[in-house]
Amino acid sequence: MNLEYFIAKRLITAKDNKSSISAPIIKIAISAIAIGMIMMIVSVATGIGLQQKIREKISAFNGHIIIANFDNNQSDATLVPVSKIQKFYPKFSSVPEVSHVQAVASKAGIIRTAEAFEGIVFKGVGTDYKWDNIKEYLVSGRLPNLSASLNSEVLISQFLANRLKLKVGDEFNTFFMKEGQNKLPNIRRFKIVGIFNSGFQEFDATYVLGDIRHIQRINKWKSDQVGAFEVFVNDFDDIKTVGEQVYEHTGSTLDSQTIVEKYSYIFEWLQLFDFNIVVILIVMILVATINMVVALLVLILERTQMIGILKAIGASNWTIRKMFLYNASYLIFRGLFWGNLIGIAILLIQKYFGIVELNPENYYVNQAPVYINVVYIILLNVLTVGVCFLVLLIPSYIITKITPVKAIRFD
Repeated sequence: MNLEYFIAKRLITAKDNKSSISAPIIKIAISAIAIGMIMMIVSVATGIGLQQKIREKISAFNGHIIIANFDNNQSDATLVPVSKIQKFYPKFSSVPEVSHVQAVASKAGIIRTAEAFEGIVFKGVGTDYKWDNIKEYLVSGRLPNLSASLNSEVLISQFLANRLKLKVGDEFNTFFMKEGQNKLPNIRRFKIVGIFNSGFQEFDATYVLGDIRHIQRINKWKSDQVGAFEVFVNDFDDIKTVGEQVYEHTGSTLDSQTIVEKYSYIFEWLQLFDFNIVVILIVMILVATINMVVALLVLILERTQMIGILKAIGASNWTIRKMFLYNASYLIFRGLFWGNLIGIAILLIQKYFGIVELNPENYYVNQAPVYINVVYIILLNVLTVGVCFLVLLIPSYIITKITPVKAIRFD
């Protein structure tokens, strides 16, 4: 029986049948699997990549969790100061999942130049500020030096710099309104030492980063008073659980809010990508499976006489079905090979060359980000192979209905 199996297998996978009816069907089946795998790899990588990139940008400017007075949590401008003397600062030891805590303060102002003016939010930061999240978006200049005495160095976005026609090294006046009526505004003159471009226009059009001591002086706060605390967690997937723990371990006068809650409209939009990815996976696997079923049926019909001969010499139905399933697996793995090769190549090209660009006003990024994860790619391949094999068992059942006498006479 092993010899029969070997002979039948060679007949099914023979390369000299290119002129047969099944040849174009087989090519279409291989192409469908390859195209389906390309679409699945690209959709998963870009969908997850976009979600992660937007999360990174939001957390870069806000942290993962914001702790502030109840009056401050819904506004970018700090209204009521918070004392830095807290049990959770500078290290949130009561919640091990917290990786970093930094003190910040914000105040609305207006930048005025000889040619233009723009409303901004001056975000004051200190020596504990996590600049690693901003360095990635730095396009020119350097980061402000906050370790020395109070200075005028600030970091401004490329969006604001272009609108105000400013560059690194330029100075500008910023007007901050005082509380109360009929009070002249505070004027501060700042010097641009760096320009960043996050591609997240909501932040680029708003924030200017500088020394928190400017806000403390303008608001007449003490040196140990700040506007809020930004908390970073080790794993963003646990942000909801950690957010609840952070809330439990803060004072009764303070409120905590995750960025998922603060920017709920963005994260709700991001959740749509999960649905889109699932739909694409289902459609692509369905298309590939249908093509493989058609290809297997054509192979069975073309080799009806061979099936009858094998049955006549004693081959069992399952043995013959395995032969055709082997051939189907050859076609599946061939399609997966080209699909993975082309799909991963597309992702690498996009990752290192950024060919596909996006409108930051709609997608919050300048280029389509990709997330290449070997585990996800392997799971996609396993899922495709598993579904295809399960479905192909159905058409292979036709072999059991073929009788040797009718099959040998079949033409």
